[in-house]
Amino acid sequence: MRKNVAILVFDDVEVLDFAGPFEVFAVTDELRSHTAFNVSIVAPVPGAVRARNGLRVVPDHVIDDCPPPQVLVVPGGSGTRALLGNDVLIAWIRARHGAAEVTMSVCTGALLLAKAGILDGRRVTTHHQVIDTLRMLAPKAIVEPGARFHDTGNIITAAGISAGIDSSLHLVGRLLGDDASAATAAYMEYERRR
Repeated sequence: MRKNVAILVFDDVEVLDFAGPFEVFAVTDELRSHTAFNVSIVAPVPGAVRARNGLRVVPDHVIDDCPPPQVLVVPGGSGTRALLGNDVLIAWIRARHGAAEVTMSVCTGALLLAKAGILDGRRVTTHHQVIDTLRMLAPKAIVEPGARFHDTGNIITAAGISAGIDSSLHLVGRLLGDDASAATAAYMEYERRR
């Protein structure tokens, strides 16, 4: 059965933070005859989102009507700072995480997971420029910036921007086997970093 993958977008989201995972999960689904993942782009409110540097994105859903995801992807970007004060979105992330198989952050998306209170006791990372902010928001987490990503079971945190491709390929391999991950990386002409 196809797993629902919900990728959050918001104003000033970093483009590769969401587009990289989108490409990985969508290509994997295509290579597996549309039997693996149903990938959706989800926004906090209706209407187009303006990503970093002006890219306009039209989401498939808003958080109120999003199909329950088995995989929740929370990207980063400068827009995460404003969202730290969005109690409705933080509660949605917390609730979706509770029902999902895996919640994955990319870059400063980890700050939103920290605000949701779901990183305690976990080995985590984020973009190198906000390591201290993550430590402040998640004082009970084990912040280790050296790795490309950390997988702690139902939470994966990726370092900055392009690391979301690596963590997504890792998750594809975890869910579907290394052959599926390798096939997706080969199609994308991407050299996996583990």
